[in-house]
Amino acid sequence: MAMAGDSSGNKCGDCDGDFVGNSKRKVGLLYDERMCKHDTPDGEDHPECPDRIRVIWEKLQLTGLAQRCVVLGGSKAEDKHLQLVHTKEHVNLVKSLSTKQKDYRRNRIASHLNSIYLNGGSSEAAYLSAGSVVEVAEKVAEGELDCGFAIVRPPGHHAEADEAMGFCLFNNVAVAASYLLNERPDLGIKKILIVDWDVHHGNGTQKMFWKDPRVLFFSAHRHEFGGFYPAGDDGYYNMVGEGPGEGFNINVPWEQGRCGDADYLAAWDHILIPVVKEFNPDIILLSAGFDAAIGDPLGGCRVTPYGYSVLLKKLMEFAQGKIVMALEGGYNLDSIAKSSLACVQVLLEDKPIQDSSEAYPFESTWRVIQAVRKRLCVYWTSLADELSWKLIDQKTPTPIILASSSDSETEDHTHEILDQMSKLNIENHQVDTVSPSWRTNLAKVDVWYASFGSNMWKPRFLCYIQGGQVEGMKRACVGSMDKSPPKEIMWETFPHRLFFGRESTVTWGVGGVAFTNPLANLTDQTHMCLYRITLEQFNDVLFQENGLKVDSDSPLFDLAALQLVENKGSIPLEAASDGWYGNVVCLGKQCDIPILTMTCTLSAVENFISGEIPLRPPSKAYANTLVRGLVEGGRFSEEEAVAYIDNAASKPL
Repeated sequence: MAMAGDSSGNKCGDCDGDFVGNSKRKVGLLYDERMCKHDTPDGEDHPECPDRIRVIWEKLQLTGLAQRCVVLGGSKAEDKHLQLVHTKEHVNLVKSLSTKQKDYRRNRIASHLNSIYLNGGSSEAAYLSAGSVVEVAEKVAEGELDCGFAIVRPPGHHAEADEAMGFCLFNNVAVAASYLLNERPDLGIKKILIVDWDVHHGNGTQKMFWKDPRVLFFSAHRHEFGGFYPAGDDGYYNMVGEGPGEGFNINVPWEQGRCGDADYLAAWDHILIPVVKEFNPDIILLSAGFDAAIGDPLGGCRVTPYGYSVLLKKLMEFAQGKIVMALEGGYNLDSIAKSSLACVQVLLEDKPIQDSSEAYPFESTWRVIQAVRKRLCVYWTSLADELSWKLIDQKTPTPIILASSSDSETEDHTHEILDQMSKLNIENHQVDTVSPSWRTNLAKVDVWYASFGSNMWKPRFLCYIQGGQVEGMKRACVGSMDKSPPKEIMWETFPHRLFFGRESTVTWGVGGVAFTNPLANLTDQTHMCLYRITLEQFNDVLFQENGLKVDSDSPLFDLAALQLVENKGSIPLEAASDGWYGNVVCLGKQCDIPILTMTCTLSAVENFISGEIPLRPPSKAYANTLVRGLVEGGRFSEEEAVAYIDNAASKPL
């Protein structure tokens, strides 16, 4: 595999800084092999791996695009430039990570951070990643380059002023923006647009320019009402900035996964592009994460290489095409290579890749776009007009129709998915709906709901039935339509493995939550509290556990599904496939009433085992709730309950 830089720190050999080919635009490509030194300390697989940048570089070389660009090697950031957005203490910490004095402390430091690993090469890679984005941005601002792509890692947009998180050590794009504005006023860069199309919200970048009207920050991201990483309220559309920066922060928070080309293009056309015309930036910095791509194991969305090329092409119409792309996320190696290739073709002013998308945005996408426009129209007159009903009626009825038993599709399915979506517009597709009378029918059927997580504590479970919240919860539950308490409560032990995973939840904050392996294993034992409730109430618990609204026209789990799960033992729910508890498992019967629990799918278990979805101990508040349930249920003493939870959290899958 040919590389632009080597492990000795050389830049790009004979190609460094040379422009090859006959392209009309001078496009910079920055790659440095030294950034691959940042890796897991134990050599285990991890989504944010060195091959992420290697495959992009190899793809650009094999297609001949790299040879048509100005090829650059990495440059290390200066501390004074990093401290434009980071605290001195944070910069010193990252700088010292690779010293021998820190060898014995790196794992302990990483354990106190959110989604971070560290090794002996982490400091150098972090300095190269930030410094390289600064270098490309400076050359574009000077006019030495027309535009550029910094193929860097570790990524940066989650890193906050005083904390590394989400695979990010330094906030690369924020450092570059602040450098242009504050260190190089001679370049005439007075207004910067930062576009973040990474599937995760750029929380760090947002906070760094929260009060700065010189920077317009735009982030379109999967949000799920605060349940998707990095979780919390930061990514809501009502987070618009503060003081002089009020109105200069724009979030487009998708309500679910599976958003694709049509959804992102709608956000561009009806939010971003009108505002950019008003803002008129001098340069555009693009936090180019490719984890919203089809097949990404963490993103669960469906943007194609064609989609990325069109999004970029629309931005090229502004700031005289002065665009700096900086790699952020993206964890499917094939997807990030092809998506990067499509974007470099656009930077070179080649035609976008030949493809098309006839799909319409989801209903929820139009809902989000309208909410964003309504909130931001007081700052941007271009958003004041209401969108026409004729436009909004061009929509895909529901993402449920596209649900799959797997967490994400590979890019090989791109055309198949686009074909599916193109058929799902309102004009030629009628959605079968079920009358709300489903509640009347399901209210006549009893089931045992077997809980193994926080719902083992009765007051916590009643939040899902009667609404409200208990100590430790960060937000209240809406409750079931039928608020009748459980008819009976009992405890049983089942041969399934209890474990804890995911980074954080909107309800409990940072920390994992409980799951059980859908497959039984006689060597495992999980204690569960069983509540006798109606099948209607069970559906309302399912809705809430998966972040869905309880006032649905159709159930997630009907009588046919109940019969099926009794025969098969476990069934994934298509309508909840984007949720964490989209798999219903039948554990047997008690008094001829089926015992049901809800957990993750088998494919999710495989992702937990591989590390694509992190295993993580529960937060203190969440663990305390489990302990209270076990103790008050008479299963354990407090000491025994703590040991039971600790063992489940520490034992490898």
